[in-house]
Amino acid sequence: MNHSTNSGAQNQPGISKETYIAMFAMIGILAHLVLQFGLHTSVARSNLPLILVLAVGGAPLLFDLGRKILAGKFGSDLLAGISILVSVILGEELAGSIVVLMLSGGTALEDYATRRASAALATLAKRVPQSAHRVAGVRIEDIEVPMVAIGDRLVVFPHEICPVDGTIVEGRGSMDESYLTGEPFQIAKVPGSDVLSGAVNGESALTLTVTRLPVDSRYAKIMQVMQAAEANRPRFRRIGDRLGAWYTVLALAVAAAGWMISGEPSRFLAVLVIATPCPLLLAIPVAIIGAISVAAKRAIIIKDPAMLERIDSCRTVIFDKTGTLTYGKPSLTEVLCAPGLDRPTVLQMAASLEQYSKHPLAASILAVAREEGIVLRQIEQISEKPGEGLNGYIDGSTVRISGRKKVLEQQPALAADLPPGAPGMECVLLIDGRYAAALRFLDMPRTDSQSFISHLAPRHRVNRVILLSGDREAEVRHLGGQVGITEVLFGKSPEEKVEVVREVSKRGPTLFLGDGINDAPAMQAATVGIAFGQNSDITAEAADAVVLEASLGKVDELIHIGHRMRVIALQSAIGGMTLSLAGMLMAAAGLLPPVAGAIAQEVIDVAAVLNALRVTLPGKALRDHEG
Repeated sequence: MNHSTNSGAQNQPGISKETYIAMFAMIGILAHLVLQFGLHTSVARSNLPLILVLAVGGAPLLFDLGRKILAGKFGSDLLAGISILVSVILGEELAGSIVVLMLSGGTALEDYATRRASAALATLAKRVPQSAHRVAGVRIEDIEVPMVAIGDRLVVFPHEICPVDGTIVEGRGSMDESYLTGEPFQIAKVPGSDVLSGAVNGESALTLTVTRLPVDSRYAKIMQVMQAAEANRPRFRRIGDRLGAWYTVLALAVAAAGWMISGEPSRFLAVLVIATPCPLLLAIPVAIIGAISVAAKRAIIIKDPAMLERIDSCRTVIFDKTGTLTYGKPSLTEVLCAPGLDRPTVLQMAASLEQYSKHPLAASILAVAREEGIVLRQIEQISEKPGEGLNGYIDGSTVRISGRKKVLEQQPALAADLPPGAPGMECVLLIDGRYAAALRFLDMPRTDSQSFISHLAPRHRVNRVILLSGDREAEVRHLGGQVGITEVLFGKSPEEKVEVVREVSKRGPTLFLGDGINDAPAMQAATVGIAFGQNSDITAEAADAVVLEASLGKVDELIHIGHRMRVIALQSAIGGMTLSLAGMLMAAAGLLPPVAGAIAQEVIDVAAVLNALRVTLPGKALRDHEG
């Protein structure tokens, strides 16, 4: 977590020159119309505003197109560039200015999407502390975070962001670690508690010992994964580019044939005038904007407009577990006590220890203890090493909460004392090394999870569904069985999730659905990433779309919106190009002069845009999942 990482994320691109060109072209066209129809002077008849648009806006665009041609990149914008040149030759300044507006406007939309995609890193980077308070004898000195060393003692003041990973040595308080866990509750901290970089301190000052260098901290690792995922994010050719590539070649071939057969250069110009790809440059953006509006009215925020073109092609859907297919709130369902112990005693010991834990099951234990009026006891010391469980001292007794597998690895003799295993989540309570109780939990699947998953194949042609989780095997497999997912991957860290998503995405487009910050890197690696709810602003920024309501039905609506947008956009583009092709053939045959061709092209453009506007109409239901 060094300065270079931070500054690199903060150096976001500003407004592109294409955006300024689009604004200038719009002003120039409006000025021309006002002068043309509102005044009767020589200035109005000179087309001066349009000439300025072509000179100031068209020239830079043509220069960029020239570089693309040299690089071997051909798309719908190439024919637009040729059309600008043709319009200047023919004296059709208005037509050329409109093409400048459409070409620059489309590029501006792409630049906007790029800025939004990189906003996730900016959101992460703004949380990075630049300084730390190091204990030096009896005083505290401020140092830059990169100067922090392992073993240093640091003080984190109230409401500050913890700069490094470490272990509490002095003080009692709480920290908000929701940026990492997605759980919106405070984690109590006492001597021996582990703390994570990026966590927000509560009301009390805490002293910690540094256990990892800043560049190796958990927060820095997430930043690194996010940067790598963004750098390796697959790039997709837009619909307009794919169609425009062959349309450009076809238009030039028809124009050249008309010229060669007739020997009249005017036919070449007439074909290109009617071949201006406005159905691509106009209709597709109109359809996308309409779909964004439709989605917003249904509590779905589109972050990257290009995802509307991609989502319908995803044949693999990858789900996170907690908070996505489940409600994200495990509930305590059983307390199986050892002989000689009762439920209140067991809950008191477990809850007293769990109040200092960040594990999702801790909240469930504490909630039950509050409901049953159990008074918590004072903890003398606590530790929570990864994979080892929670350890503490209560009135001289050693109390430990851990998983069944870890307990039996370290104390095989307890196998005879533990109750038989069961589906779902479980933790084992030990007091002074002896079995005290088994606590069992269930994180209930959403009522619509199974029906949503079962409808993906017949309704959306999904042929592979994966449950990808960082949780333990038993609980992940149990949930998979409940909701109908046979391919489950468990115990995966955020870094491992990214690798899984990348490997799966190599075989075809993927849709990833998750809700916590540890899902953000995987979302970046997937073809389409959807954030479910607003548990994490980081996840929302990393996602291509955010579903604000906790309903899988909304995800179904989003898939339908993308499919409908794509169908209508293709109808408008292909329909418009087909009509343009008919006009091109007529122009090549000498039946359509340039002026008439320009008028015909305007009629085609209007028809294509009107069809694209159908995206905003109610139409048929945008959901076929009734869960």
